[in-house]
Amino acid sequence: MSTGFNRDRDEFARGGRALVVLPDQGDAHRDADARLEETAGLAAAIGLVVADRIALRVRQPKPATLIGSGQVEQLAVQVQQDQADLVVFDASLTPVQQRNLETGLGAKVIDRTGLILEIFGERAATAEGRLQVELAHLDYQAGRLVRSWTHLERQRGGFGFLGGPGETQIEADRRLIRDRMARLRRELEQVSRTRGLHRERRQRAPWPVIALVGYTNAGKSTLFNRLTGAHVMAENLLFATLDPTLRQISLPGIDKAILSDTVGFVSDLPTQLVAAFKATLEEVVSADLLIHVRDIAHPDSEAQRADVEAVLAEIGVSDATPRFEAWNKLDLLDEDARTAMMGEVVRRDDVVAISALTGEGVDTLVTEVAAKLTAGHRRYWITLDAADGAGAAWLHAHGEVLGQHGEGLQTQYEVRLAERDYERFLQRG
Repeated sequence: MSTGFNRDRDEFARGGRALVVLPDQGDAHRDADARLEETAGLAAAIGLVVADRIALRVRQPKPATLIGSGQVEQLAVQVQQDQADLVVFDASLTPVQQRNLETGLGAKVIDRTGLILEIFGERAATAEGRLQVELAHLDYQAGRLVRSWTHLERQRGGFGFLGGPGETQIEADRRLIRDRMARLRRELEQVSRTRGLHRERRQRAPWPVIALVGYTNAGKSTLFNRLTGAHVMAENLLFATLDPTLRQISLPGIDKAILSDTVGFVSDLPTQLVAAFKATLEEVVSADLLIHVRDIAHPDSEAQRADVEAVLAEIGVSDATPRFEAWNKLDLLDEDARTAMMGEVVRRDDVVAISALTGEGVDTLVTEVAAKLTAGHRRYWITLDAADGAGAAWLHAHGEVLGQHGEGLQTQYEVRLAERDYERFLQRG
């Protein structure tokens, strides 16, 4: 396999040299160095060699190139000096900006969305995952000049963001994109229905569902493996987990529970991916308890927490869903930072400090989760006769009715109730 970038064929292969650029628009919530480090990690995740990292102050974004003309010239010199094949912009670029930057820099340019989509395209391991990523990619490409359709012929790997044979038959390509997207959506709707049936069967059983959520590389899969004894891929790598994994576990006072490991979130997660992964993320929406795993040693930990909460709200997770924060990676903190953090943990009842790697604090987390589940509310699916207005009123008065579906002379209610209230409902005369 060749490595690097062949300008005659406009093809990119793993091993190419990349220049990572952060157009810094003064985000007070994020550390520029940490942001550059994250984007470099994203680039490395698809086999790029990061030649340099540059932060550029952008006071007024330019419609044509985002950055100023002088900065474009400065970057062009850097591209030559670093012999960079590719320039990765940690920003969202319009098609016009991307094209103009490629012309001005004399190198291939991708933005943050394209980079994340490329990683997902390479990592998706299941048929469902590949469908989701391809749909997200096509949605992203729909408004851009289409470079290649070779990705439709690949069985695995990326989806062609980083190269292609050139721009041809743009309108025909766009029509093909629309047709392909329609087919993918139909296939994913079937996947969603199948997953929904499996979920409904689980929810009919008295087993609570616990979902691990968090920023990418926060340590979710490491914690999942420790709790379940599974061997899910857990590496110091962004987006190591894409496809959801479910395992049965036992908790104090709870014979069985289902633990779900999910895809990691990231700041500025492309909306195309949130939409495409809706079927997968429904496991999070319907969970009885969320464990938000945070990399507490990361300098942007608080900003990452806000990003995760924003995505949870976007996919429809209710504020009423019980949740814990697992402040992970205790083993990376120095003594002063650890002392300060533990002081904060003591003052809160929704946080447990852990090291998923060493196991420190995990027993405490298990105990707290079990106590929350046994004392808290759970989702139930209750079928009533359509004429049973008193029963419906009781559910509305004592619980949170999340949805209802009528079929014939019966109505099925999705309701969140405390276990004691559910027992009271069953015993009502």
